[in-house]
Amino acid sequence: MSRKVEDLATRLHFFFQWTGGVLHSAGMEGISAEALDRWANQALNEDAGPGDVTTLALVPKNARARARMVAREALVPAGLELAAAVFRASDPRLRIRWLATDGQRVAKGAALLEVSGRARGILTGERVALNYVQRLSGVATLAAQYVAAVRGTGVEILDTRKTTPGWRLLEKYAAACGGARNHRRGLYDLVLIKDNHLAALRDAKPNAVAAAVRRARRQYPDLKVEVEADTLLQARQAVEAGADIVLLDNMTLAEMRTAVKMIRGRARVEASGGVTLERARAIAQTGVDCISVGALTHSARAMDIGLDFIA
Repeated sequence: MSRKVEDLATRLHFFFQWTGGVLHSAGMEGISAEALDRWANQALNEDAGPGDVTTLALVPKNARARARMVAREALVPAGLELAAAVFRASDPRLRIRWLATDGQRVAKGAALLEVSGRARGILTGERVALNYVQRLSGVATLAAQYVAAVRGTGVEILDTRKTTPGWRLLEKYAAACGGARNHRRGLYDLVLIKDNHLAALRDAKPNAVAAAVRRARRQYPDLKVEVEADTLLQARQAVEAGADIVLLDNMTLAEMRTAVKMIRGRARVEASGGVTLERARAIAQTGVDCISVGALTHSARAMDIGLDFIA
């Protein structure tokens, strides 16, 4: 295991829980080397196809070069192992040297990694490697900003399932690099009863929430049950039905404070909906246990990162 990967062990504790505590010896924590190679090759094949015609036409086969990936703004990097996998897929003989660590806050101008070897391999892999690191660092950096916004309140920032199709493991890894906690992996590891589930049970007795929780417990007794509550009445029904987690969806700050007092520790309380960086601390101060933020993955911008050839 590389020193870079070992350094992540503490900061990505929740990511390890999410992946069952499995550590892999040649890749980003919780993600196998095989998965990294699959992502790298798929994206590289999409970009290069049968050949990088510009590089093949212009650059001699044995020309050598050295390049550094550089942060052009302050950020939290994520995906550097994946970038290395891209360069290795482009040319297995390329040498990679890490100059930063995923999850480490770096300043503008900081070098993230260095790649050296045949120039053709570096040029062909450049855009794909940058695409991965720019996007994942955007998720990590935004997550770190939300975590900083609620620091000192004891409230956790959670990610969601609002991920890019096919990128969920990568984006959840990146969110963990920024200090967020991973929420459920998918539709299979937590019962989350949402508004449309309740609409389908609107005629159930004694009420849709109680009926939903009862059915979930009966079908999946080993899974935690969370209920999305749009109103204080639904929040009360959820806690009285024995839900493990009550999600306060798009509530006002006053409604959140009332719900927290009503629940009184009988369930974990999550806030969601309309969460912005400017509003995050005020939400945290209502007494909720955690705040889920879909924006971490669906709205994070790509960070400004470049690959500069050096002498």
